[in-house]
Amino acid sequence: MNIQIIKKEDQADGNFNNGEILEKKPIGFPQDGGKNRPYSNLFYWAHAWTPNAKSTIGLHPHQGFEICSFILKGSINHFDTKQNKWISLKKGDVQIIRAGNGISHAEELNKESEIFQIWFDPNIKLSITQEATYNDYKSDDFEIVESNGIKIKRIAGMGSPMKICSEGIEINSYEIADKNNFNLELEDDSTYSYFILKGEAKINNKIANKGDLIIISECNNLCLYVNSDTRIFEIKSPLRPSYTTYSERFIN
Repeated sequence: MNIQIIKKEDQADGNFNNGEILEKKPIGFPQDGGKNRPYSNLFYWAHAWTPNAKSTIGLHPHQGFEICSFILKGSINHFDTKQNKWISLKKGDVQIIRAGNGISHAEELNKESEIFQIWFDPNIKLSITQEATYNDYKSDDFEIVESNGIKIKRIAGMGSPMKICSEGIEINSYEIADKNNFNLELEDDSTYSYFILKGEAKINNKIANKGDLIIISECNNLCLYVNSDTRIFEIKSPLRPSYTTYSERFIN
């Protein structure tokens, strides 16, 4: 069993436009600082928000990776050279860019808005040869199931309409009401990443607070304990992808 808690204060800081957009990075680039580096086929993870007015990140290019934006609060506007128009996304919506052989995009975070932007690492030998594609999904597109006071939103995998080419990715969000035990049935050949969006969770006598990331691998069963209403964002990914990832080639 391997459990890490990446505390919020140990994550890299970032900003755009002189602080109009602020960031914490559970997974940053080497030059960002911060404790954590790419693992599994998760290459980059930024938690970004606008403390005041809206702000725009101008047109910039990507290749190879799958770039997902998850709207946590408020709304954003997005432009890319595939759609060639601005598209609005609201709380609960998700966007994916399969950057393939190249695409450029711009993002505008509206006032008091908040997102995750996460880069997934497909087999870049294949993805770099393919045309870029784009999809957005509305919050209502995703199934919500409820059991024992826990609401589970199925975002990727398990019959979700969202298609991610990176190997073995499943994404869920959990809303856990009041005091509860969150029992995890895990696969020991997968890595599980849990970001605390609200509240706190206790695991093996360690506390993870809002903004912290928990990384679990080589484990079959585990229990998280919560003492208040808690929201958790989960990514399941391969412990060891079947292909050599970009970070293994050029970073680690």
